[in-house]
Amino acid sequence: MRRLLPVVLGLSLGCGDDAPPADSATPAAAPAASDTAALSAETVRIAGFETARVERGTWHDVVAAPARITLDPSATEPIGSIVEGRVTKVYVLPGDRVTRGQVLVAIHSHELMDARASLAKAKAGVAGAQSMQRLRASAAERAERLFGLKALSAADLERARAELADGNAMLATAAAELERSEALVEHLVGHDALPADYDEHWVLIRAPMDGQVTGRSVEPGNVVLVGAPLVTVSRTSSLVLVLQLPDASPVSPGATVRFTTAATGDRRFTARVTRVFPAVDSVTRTVEVHAAIAATGGILKAEMFASAEVEGAGTASAIVVPAAAVQSFEGDTVVIAASPRGDGLHVEAVRVRVGRLTRDRAEILAGIDTGSQVVVKGAAVARAEILKRRASGGGDAH
Repeated sequence: MRRLLPVVLGLSLGCGDDAPPADSATPAAAPAASDTAALSAETVRIAGFETARVERGTWHDVVAAPARITLDPSATEPIGSIVEGRVTKVYVLPGDRVTRGQVLVAIHSHELMDARASLAKAKAGVAGAQSMQRLRASAAERAERLFGLKALSAADLERARAELADGNAMLATAAAELERSEALVEHLVGHDALPADYDEHWVLIRAPMDGQVTGRSVEPGNVVLVGAPLVTVSRTSSLVLVLQLPDASPVSPGATVRFTTAATGDRRFTARVTRVFPAVDSVTRTVEVHAAIAATGGILKAEMFASAEVEGAGTASAIVVPAAAVQSFEGDTVVIAASPRGDGLHVEAVRVRVGRLTRDRAEILAGIDTGSQVVVKGAAVARAEILKRRASGGGDAH
């Protein structure tokens, strides 16, 4: 696609109101001389023309199906309780945005007090082991000196060395217990900032990632067991399109999906197939397919319904134009060829024979060659100008 005048160009993703049904019976014919018009730069600017190049490429059949937008399961974290206790605070509501490490729920639990007691004991154990190790290290050093002066037997030296090794082992064991106790308290409380109203009996449940709260299962006062659901946090920017396709549909991971939603009108979105389930639903005789949706800037939301088209495997090559370029022209099927003329545009209605047709693309069997430029956006305006010239008997105006 290239810009013919300083207007923003881009392929229209829809067929448009003017796209006719496929015409596979009418042979191509040479266009009449009156089916042209010269458009001024002002007309082109107002109409906002966009063109596309007629190209030969691999034709991809499509499968249409209804779809539903869901949150990506791999980017959704249902958060459960890590202790038994009573919920004292729930700091978030569905819809709240949270950051990694933010406190979501506080639970009063005696398990935290036991963990703190174990931590205090472990610290005392390390202090005692360090003191004992220092004494044994001093004794071993003295024994080495005396043995060098031949004032101590080899047996006493070995005993001093063994006691030092035992002291080192005791210190390592105490340090490991301290590390375990510290990790347990950190697991129950976290290492980030504490809430202003924090109580030392509270176990704190924190957000595992940046995201949005999409579910809340508890209220203050609820008694919970280990694993009881509390809240759900999701990355709402990670969405998945779920489709139910006929069991014979030849779709594989990596296939492109284009879809629209009622809430966003004609705007088209794209997704890429990531999973094709291996089983057929026994009732609907369909296969579930998941497709990862490309970033949309927050326009789409989970549980929206969509109309989707899945691109199948490529077949033989074909001459292809955007579907919006195909127009109905007084009983004929045409495309509007365009070429620059001064500051304006010369357009011509070229009769074509159309083969396969999807929402996005049309196969041209005859009538126009590759390399030509056809009008995609503004084709209805160009057609109206050509019809106006035909009615007036000729003469490129406008």
